[in-house]
Amino acid sequence: VLRQLVAWVGQEEFMAGVREYFRKHAWQNTELPDLLAELEAASGRDLKEWSTEWLETAGVNTLRAEIATGGDGTIGSFTIIQSAVPEHPTLRRHRLAVGFYNLDEDGRLVRTHRVELDVDGERTEVPELAGLQRPALVLLNDDDLVYAKIRLDEASLRTSRTHLKDFAESLPRTLGWGSAWDATRDGETPAREYVELVLNNVAFETDSSVVMVLLRQLATTLAYYVRPDDRERISGAAADRLWQLSGQAAAGSDSQLQFVKAFAGLARSQDQLDAVAGLLSGERTLEGLTVDADLRWELLTALVAGGRFGQADIDAELERDATATGQRAAALARAAIPTPEAKAEAWDAVVVSGELPNAIQQSVIAGINRVHDTALLEPNAEKYFAAIKDVWTSRTHEIAQQIVVGLYPSRLTTQDTVERTDRFLAELGSGYPALRRLVLENRDGVVRALKAQAADR
Repeated sequence: VLRQLVAWVGQEEFMAGVREYFRKHAWQNTELPDLLAELEAASGRDLKEWSTEWLETAGVNTLRAEIATGGDGTIGSFTIIQSAVPEHPTLRRHRLAVGFYNLDEDGRLVRTHRVELDVDGERTEVPELAGLQRPALVLLNDDDLVYAKIRLDEASLRTSRTHLKDFAESLPRTLGWGSAWDATRDGETPAREYVELVLNNVAFETDSSVVMVLLRQLATTLAYYVRPDDRERISGAAADRLWQLSGQAAAGSDSQLQFVKAFAGLARSQDQLDAVAGLLSGERTLEGLTVDADLRWELLTALVAGGRFGQADIDAELERDATATGQRAAALARAAIPTPEAKAEAWDAVVVSGELPNAIQQSVIAGINRVHDTALLEPNAEKYFAAIKDVWTSRTHEIAQQIVVGLYPSRLTTQDTVERTDRFLAELGSGYPALRRLVLENRDGVVRALKAQAADR
């Protein structure tokens, strides 16, 4: 919001207003209305409506481009469409830039044109873009001036699936990633296309934290947003591709390690589990990859979840690594054993006895949810709704929140889960507002997943 304020009033006017404000007011007497008054005076902008829109309303707007082109690719009209969710219908004023990107002779996506403008209301015409040649990719919110969700038009989406990695600058590439993820989560583009986008471009990211986020989002997409009847095939293909990327990554790089971990988390087929087992035993190697204690636990847990390893293997690994980290990893692995008995035992340890230390409980909850077949989680759904009110009133806040959020049957992304949740909330009433909020947030996740699955065609 502060960045949008700077864009709205202008950088020079913003700094002039800030300087004038602090000339008149001591730091300890900071008051937002006084600051806005100085900014208004410096910029000549009316900030009262801006303050109401941005500081007194909730929700995030979505911006998309409506582009009409002729047969020769010339833009006839360019309109920015703004929308809001029904629960928070405020349409705001935004100061943003539109960037045109084309492939240069070296195959890089470079900016070839930029225009900065004010967006106000549902439709904002941009006449200065009419008559220009339509570029390979149009990026609303170029330079990241605005706080809003951005959608790429269909032609720009096609370009990004192949060439997102080819942006000459990192910021527009990051904005492209964010736009694609938002559209997937909101059920506007097929989840399988996001899977394809990540697998085609993630190897070219050099920032370890960006790679980590993208791989987490890939796992979420496969677990929740891909259509269930096609999930096994798409997940299997994604695992194969991650194994390939592991071998192609720079030896000893963070990306190599992250690709291996992501591959192990998705490994399902016999060939994939053979590769995981080979890395754990040392029979297979990747140049530069160090299979340390942490990675050993990742690989072992993948084999446990895949039905290859069991309790004896977990105990043996715990003898090798009897550290506190090893204890937590072993707890997760035990809860990941893919049998009804192991899942029931882990559930009882968390919900019934309630004697686990905080960190161990967190690991057990993660292990319970580590399944290839979500049918293993179905017995927990009714038990969850029967137990969480008592859990909420009898445990510490942190422990109770772990259980309420972590054991919610979110992997059972069905309408039945939504209806069970609604029945629980109706019976709960208004006496437990914090518990109600957490359960509602859990419910929203399932509703979001169902919408995304419906769009995955």
